[in-house]
Amino acid sequence: MKKSKFTESQIFEMIKKSEAGVIAADICREYGISSATLYRFKAQYSGMDPSMMKRLRELEDENVRLKRMYANAQMDNEILKETLKKI
Repeated sequence: MKKSKFTESQIFEMIKKSEAGVIAADICREYGISSATLYRFKAQYSGMDPSMMKRLRELEDENVRLKRMYANAQMDNEILKETLKKI
């Protein structure tokens, strides 16, 4: 997963400005993002504070790592099964 160039506090600021009524185009211009990115941030992080956002990112990173470990273990398992069939 690609790491965002924005910190949790910056994303939190964007969302708060949007909720405060600032026009989305102005926020996008200020931070150099597209409107789709702003709406994605709002959909993903709305209602969270920066500490919760950081925890969510940590959990997502851990989930990616665990999925990779599981895939490697499954490949090892398949190799061992094929080796046993040849014996």
